[in-house]
Amino acid sequence: QFRVTEGDVIDVERLQADEGDEVVFDRVLLLAKDDGEVRVGDPVVEGARAKGKVVSEFKDKKVIVFKYKSKVNYRRKKGHRQVKTRVLIEEIEG
Repeated sequence: QFRVTEGDVIDVERLQADEGDEVVFDRVLLLAKDDGEVRVGDPVVEGARAKGKVVSEFKDKKVIVFKYKSKVNYRRKKGHRQVKTRVLIEEIEG
C-alpha cells in the first residue's frame, strides 16, 4: 500500500514492464480529492485508478542473513538485494 499524489515517485516490487512503459494501479483503497471529498473502498473504490510511468529498475539495499548455532561452529552469512521498479505517478482518476 502506498499513499500517493500526482507527481510522486514510488518504489514497488519488480513489475514486468520496461522503462517508459505505462502502468495502471486499479486497486485503490481510498481516494481523497482536493475539494475535500473522500471515497473509501469496500474493499476498493469503483472506477478509481492511478496511472504511472516506469522510470527505472534497480536493486534495493543489501539485506544480510546470518544463521548461527552455538557450540557447533555453524555459521552461514548470506546477502540478498531485492529488485524493485521506480514508478512516477502521472495521473489519478476517480
